[in-house]
Amino acid sequence: MKGVDRTERVNGDGGGIDVIGDPRRALGGFLRVRRARVAPEDVGLAGGRRRRVRGLRREELAQLAGISVDYYVRLEQGRATQPSPEVLDSLARALRLDAAERRHLATLAADRRGPAPTARVSPLLRRILDAMEGLPAFVTNARLDVVAWNALGAELVGGLAGPGHRDRNNARYLFLDPVSRDVFPDWEERAAEAVGQLRVSTGRYPEDGYLSALIAELSAYSADFRRLWATGEVVMCGAGRKRLRHPVVGTLILDYETLHVPAAPGETGLVVHVFSAEEGGPDAAALARLATAAREAPGPCRGG
Repeated sequence: MKGVDRTERVNGDGGGIDVIGDPRRALGGFLRVRRARVAPEDVGLAGGRRRRVRGLRREELAQLAGISVDYYVRLEQGRATQPSPEVLDSLARALRLDAAERRHLATLAADRRGPAPTARVSPLLRRILDAMEGLPAFVTNARLDVVAWNALGAELVGGLAGPGHRDRNNARYLFLDPVSRDVFPDWEERAAEAVGQLRVSTGRYPEDGYLSALIAELSAYSADFRRLWATGEVVMCGAGRKRLRHPVVGTLILDYETLHVPAAPGETGLVVHVFSAEEGGPDAAALARLATAAREAPGPCRGG
C-alpha cells in the first residue's frame, strides 16, 4: 500500500469534493452532502420538478439556520473556520442531523491536528479478554485495525490467529477479500458501518497518513467502497445484532456491544467488540460448541 497524504474524490451529490487531510474542505463537503438530502417540502419550502438543485439551495439552508448566505457560502468553500457552537447547532437543526452526525459536524469544525493516537493493548485489557471465555471479543483502533482478540473471538470471525490468513484491517477485509461476503450475510450493512466509522475517524484525525492511504487504496480498488463513501454517512460504534456464517456451526445471530477504552482524555482509543447469544437458544448452543473448539486452539489471546 503506497503512502498517500490525501485523496480527492467527487461525492455522489455531483459537486462536493471530499478531501482527506483538509479539515476546512471536509466540513464544506459534509454540509453539501447533507444539504442535498433535505427535501424542501419537509421544511416547508416549495419543491417541484423545475428545481436544478437536489435538496436545499444554499440560501434556503442559510435562512433556515438564521445565518447570512455569504457566511454559509464561505463555510462550504472552506473560507470560514471554526464556526460557533450556536451556528453549528442551527445548521444541525436545519439539516435534521442525528446525534452521531451532530457530533461529526462539531468535530469537523474544530481545530484538529496530528495523527490518530497510538493506543496500546494493556496487560489488563488482555487479561479481561482472556477472562471472557464464553464471549467472543476483539479490539479495534480508530483505523479499524484488529489489534487484539480472545480465543473465541478469533474462532468466530476466523483467520485472526493465523498470520496471512485474514487481513487484520476490517475495512480492507470487507472490501478487498471476497470471503467476507460469505462470513457476513448482511454484507452491505456491515460495509456501510465500516465506511461510516472510517469517516468519523478521518474527521477526527485529518492528518493521519495511514487513514489517508487506506481511504485511497479502498477507493482505488473497490467500487462498493467508492459508492458508500460518497453517501457521506457517519457511524458511531454502538450496540445491535449481527449475522455471521461460520463453516463449522453455520449461521449465528448474535447481539453485540462496543466498549470504549480511551487512549487519552478527549481522544479515541480502542474499541472492544463483545458478542453474545440469547440464553437457551440455538445460537447460544452453537456458540458453546464454538467455545469448545476455541479452547482446543493454541493461544488464548493474540494481537497488539
